[in-house]
Amino acid sequence: MAKRVVILGCGFAGIHAATALARAARGANPLDILLVGNQNYFLFTPLLPQIASSRVDPRHIAQSIRDIRGKHPFRFLRSDLRAIDVERRIVETSEVSLPYDYLVVAPGSQTNYFNIPGARENTWDFKSLEDAVVLRERVLDLCEHADHTVDAQARRRLLTFVIAGGGYTGVEIVTELHDFLFGYVVDRYRGIATEDIRLVVLEATAEILRGVHPKLAEHSARLLKRKGIEVRTNSPVVRCAPDGVEIRGGEFISSPTVIWSAGVRAHQLIASLPGPHDRAGRAIVNEFLQLEGHPEVFIAGDAAAAANAPGAPLVAPVAIEQGSLAARNLIHLTRGEALEAYRYVSEGMLVSLGMNYAVVNIGKIRFSGYLAWLFWNAVHLFKIVGLKKQVEVAIDWTLATVFPRDAMIIRRPRRCPLCEPSQSASAR
Repeated sequence: MAKRVVILGCGFAGIHAATALARAARGANPLDILLVGNQNYFLFTPLLPQIASSRVDPRHIAQSIRDIRGKHPFRFLRSDLRAIDVERRIVETSEVSLPYDYLVVAPGSQTNYFNIPGARENTWDFKSLEDAVVLRERVLDLCEHADHTVDAQARRRLLTFVIAGGGYTGVEIVTELHDFLFGYVVDRYRGIATEDIRLVVLEATAEILRGVHPKLAEHSARLLKRKGIEVRTNSPVVRCAPDGVEIRGGEFISSPTVIWSAGVRAHQLIASLPGPHDRAGRAIVNEFLQLEGHPEVFIAGDAAAAANAPGAPLVAPVAIEQGSLAARNLIHLTRGEALEAYRYVSEGMLVSLGMNYAVVNIGKIRFSGYLAWLFWNAVHLFKIVGLKKQVEVAIDWTLATVFPRDAMIIRRPRRCPLCEPSQSASAR
């Protein structure tokens, strides 16, 4: 009878574990493989900022799990994860209880609000496809209000966007918003001028883009400032309100839109697993990515902190490598073979700084500018799953350089506390 393998999570780690297991488990040692996730698609998260700026269509960075599966011999269950009982070897979901012989845990991460008052309730999350679409609609809605707001100070408040977190995601969000607001909105909204728009990045540490070579990080900070983006380092957020954010020292920045990209922590499901966890809530696993005391349980991606590589960042390349390694080690385990140890090797850092500009840091190779931007596009296009999605994104990028971006509001955005009907005048 085939051993049952349950894989939790449809992100980078889960998908690569499922496909690698399916390829390796054919023939003499068949496995009954079940992939479980709460959405029926794989999301290419590195391109989420381009959804918020209307550069890429939302559906083009999401690929159906069943399309990815193709002829691979694994099944898929769309269901919410509830609990893991490693003693009884059972996973509880919102649909069924799933017994397993082997388990790969890769449910991804969740936003870390660091217990900052009001952060969860009053900021805009940026982790899911829906988050990016909702933010896009929010930006457009505020532009519509600002376009016919007579009071200049009120208009500037509406068009103040604060990004909490100066990491890769935060920087790519703010540069995409800059391109959209200054390259599209100013030209087409007659009541909005360039001086009405304010973009602020708040970083709690002394530098943005930690992990990139310091010279490239400094160069990026200077470029953002030349674009007119305010970069505030050593400025941790201490309170979030519906109408703005307070930073250390007591300064309050009035803004109806504070985007939270200050950090992530492991999925809440990981907290219930036995054994030690790190500060980000990740389960500390051995060098083979196994949960101590439970060799049948492998943990990968944002849920895992390998004991021999505690500093591995929570990025897609790490999740891909760990998902693939977990699959290989599971196969080794079933065959009685020696397991492979995880070794973190940085594949480099690539950060887009808006249209036609990026910074690249791969080993000792560091460069920036237009060629770096082309390289950034090529690498990300190659990593998108599926030829159809690659073509769709490539077409989106081409169209965005020739035609105006879409500015339709499809859904009703969340109410803006600074939008007052009394400030409105005739439409321009």
